[in-house]
Parts: sequence; structure tokens; C-alpha cells
Amino acid sequence: MLVINNNDVMTLLDMADCIKVQEASFLGIDDGSSVHRPRIDMYVPCEREDGYWRWGTMEGATSVPGPYFAIRMKSDVITWSSDELSGLEREDKYCVNPGTYCGLIMVFSTRNGEPLAFINDGHLQHMRVGGGAGLGAKYLARKDADKVGIIGSGGMARTYLDAFCKVRDIKEVKVYSPNPDNRKLYAKEMKKLHGISVIAVDSPEAAVDGVDILATCTSSMVPTVKKEWLMPGMHIVNLSPFELTEDIFEKADIVIRQGVAGAVAGNGDDDPRIKSGIGNSPLAYIAGSESEMQRLPAEQHQTLFRRDFPDFNDLAHGRISGRTNDEQITAYINAGNQGLQFAAVSGLVYEAALARQLGKQLPTEWFLQDIRD
Repeated sequence: MLVINNNDVMTLLDMADCIKVQEASFLGIDDGSSVHRPRIDMYVPCEREDGYWRWGTMEGATSVPGPYFAIRMKSDVITWSSDELSGLEREDKYCVNPGTYCGLIMVFSTRNGEPLAFINDGHLQHMRVGGGAGLGAKYLARKDADKVGIIGSGGMARTYLDAFCKVRDIKEVKVYSPNPDNRKLYAKEMKKLHGISVIAVDSPEAAVDGVDILATCTSSMVPTVKKEWLMPGMHIVNLSPFELTEDIFEKADIVIRQGVAGAVAGNGDDDPRIKSGIGNSPLAYIAGSESEMQRLPAEQHQTLFRRDFPDFNDLAHGRISGRTNDEQITAYINAGNQGLQFAAVSGLVYEAALARQLGKQLPTEWFLQDIRD
């Protein structure tokens, strides 16, 4: 049994491989060699009167790169607030104290059930989401796309750009974040890392103007892009379920979702403790008194969790057409196969850790027992 930390993952995981393994595992959904369960959250009142504790899990199994199952688990204290600089509503989180987080991936063999690894999810999480965005760009962005606009300057904005550079010959980037220092730092770091022009701009509209690929990489709970900003030939991809609005998708010529993001929960529509669209939760089970539940944000319609758009496999297997000319606007909803992403990418990291003898070994027998459960 291996324990693999974020530093190990940074050493072991390359973005090109991250994209490749996700593509292969997604394609396996069609023939049953891959399967996943969408994200489900549980909310319980916490010590803060303005927040809730949230437990979130998602899981999947795949034969690519090997016979692996993974479950990703998160323990967060969640609060909802307005960003002082932008005025946008956002979701904030921490575990124990602000600035620390608890996200773990547990990997098992589906051949014999053996527990194989615990992996910190921080860097792998950024990579798998960025890789998903890159996969969408690979299939939908114009072949000559070389200009990127990014709204947001955090970890996801970094892996999204890394992924775009792997699937297109990117030459120029414009980035906007409501914090001037953050966007300037992003521009400096990404210019050095990728050897391309990266410019910090003063508005989201400026970040969108004239680009071929637009990525919204924020934790905003309100839209960050206006449909008037989209131009012919552009490809757009999101991070948060709230960043893109219905009119964006109406303007786009082609909209593809990664997979099935929203889970189904029996009679959830009639149960006040089973909600869809609370914060960033596709599906949430909620504890607490009536007064405690008032801390939660209202349920919102989230385009991210819609199922009426064709998905990646419809596109990749040729059941629907993708981009057919350079004037079309394409959009990729970068969510839906989260559990499967963790199985595929975690399996890749586990195999690389074994090959390079990284990670800390724990006795497997610690996780086994002789009492039938």
C-alpha cells in the first residue's frame, strides 16, 4: 500500500499523459470497460454559524491504464461570500484552518480487491480538470487556434493553459483576475514556464477579445462571461457550474458535455433534505435544523449538470458531428466524468510511483481483516 503525496504527483504526472489516459478511459464507457458514479455531497452543520461542513465523494473504475477503482473523498468547511474586488459571489473552503485542505484518493485493484494507494488529491485534481479541458480543445478548437484567454489566475488556470499548450500550438495568452497582483504573477510564471507571450489585462472582456480558446477558471457562483463577447471560431470551456449562462450555449453552434455530472436520487424532488444545485453540488444530502439550513445558498439551475447536450463519447465515436468549419463557436462543459478521471489518472500515478520507487509504503495487512463484513 503506497501513500503518494502532492510532491510525488508533481514529479510523476505529465499533462500529455494525463490527457491521453482520460481520453482512453472515457472512450471505454461505451463498451463497459469504464464506469463511474457522479459526485454526491453531504452537508452537516459545523462550528461556524455562517458555514456548513461538506463531505464529497466521486468514484470510478477503468481498465485504462489498468484494472483500477478509485474513490475521491473531500472534507471541507464551506462558506459563501462576495469577492471584495469583483463583487462576484464565490464559494470558499478549508479543512481545520483556512489555507489547509483535506482531499484524498483511495485506489484499489479491481482484479482482486487489494487496496493499492492513498493519494493527496491537490495537484492531481488540478491536473485531471485541466486535462479534461485540454481534451475538449483537442476535439473542438480550431486546428490553428493559438491565442488563449483565461479568466482566473489560480491553480486550475495554470493546468488549463498547460493542457491547451499540449493540444494546440499556443503563442499568446491574456489573463484576467480581479486581483491585479495575482494576474501579474500568473503572467510572469506562465511566460517563463511555456516560453510564450502572457499578458495580464484589466477586465474580463479584454481577456476574451480576439482569442481562439476561452477558459473560465474561477470559483464564481455568478456568470463571468457575456454572450456578446463571443466571436466566430471561438472555443469556450468552463470550470465552475455557474460561469457560463444559457444564452452562451444558445449562441454556440456546438455544445458538448464531458459526461453525466448530475446524480439521480430516487424521490429527491420530494425530499427537502435532498437538493440539487446547492453551491457547487450536483446532488446534496443535507442535515441540520430548519434554522441551520438557512446558512445554505438557494438552489440554482446549473448548466454544468444538464444532460440534454451530447457528450464526449457521442462526439468521439462519431454519433454527432463536431466542428465542421472555422466560423463555428464551440463550447465544452468540462464536468461529468469526475469519478472516472480519478480512477484513470490515479492509476497512472500509482504505476509511475511503483516504477520510480516513490511514495511511502504501508503494510497492506493494515487495511485487511479476518472478520467478514
